[in-house]
Amino acid sequence: MMMDRSNLAIIIQARMGSTRLPNKMILPYWEKEGILSILLKRIKNGLPKIPVIVATTCKVQDDVIEDISFKENVLVFRGNENDVLKRFIDAANTYSVTKIVRICADNPFLDIEELSLLVSEYENMNVDYFSYITSTKIPSIKTHYGLWGEAVSLSALEYIYEHAPNSKYHEHVTNYIYEHPLLFRIEWKKIPPIIECLENLRLTVDTKVDFDISKQLYQLFIDESLKGKDTLTKIRTIMKNHEEFYELMAKEINENIK
Repeated sequence: MMMDRSNLAIIIQARMGSTRLPNKMILPYWEKEGILSILLKRIKNGLPKIPVIVATTCKVQDDVIEDISFKENVLVFRGNENDVLKRFIDAANTYSVTKIVRICADNPFLDIEELSLLVSEYENMNVDYFSYITSTKIPSIKTHYGLWGEAVSLSALEYIYEHAPNSKYHEHVTNYIYEHPLLFRIEWKKIPPIIECLENLRLTVDTKVDFDISKQLYQLFIDESLKGKDTLTKIRTIMKNHEEFYELMAKEINENIK
């Protein structure tokens, strides 16, 4: 796959060695496909002109991540397992990327429409960080929604690598930025009210319970009755008709504090 926009790319972090749900990237999710395959297809369909890089580890168990990525015709970088920050920096440098749109692979309901807007706006910005924030000033990456990505400059990540030796900031790639806002040029977008009003919504997949809920929701998400609707409208409609999921989601939120 050729890099037709050498300065900007979507980089997705993915690995098999999840502590809470091992192999979650390839567990049968829909029609025998796993979460990673489905997410890559959704991103490619929604943003066909934006290069996509899957950043995984050098461990043998992650060979399957590379295989899936090649099958979906996206780029791959393999690097440090525990130092995720370095993995992102090395992936960006390998493919001459200076503007990164970071996606977590365990978000199968990623809001493609908002992702497209984020990319379009970020391309014309001169900032270090650009993402979504709640009305209570919580960065979306620290919520349980699992709906949005975040844009960050390579130079900002390199600054973190040089000035923040704490392993916390090497595992959680962008925490240092919003914990030290005076050091960076930051722009925020407000989380759409249509979603923020849905209390206890958890769509990120970290645990077996998350996975089982997500599988059921995805069957509803792709139902013909919602064809043509945008991501957030689909989510709101599904949750309005299936409020029974909220109790399970609330339990997972309480047990898996971000």
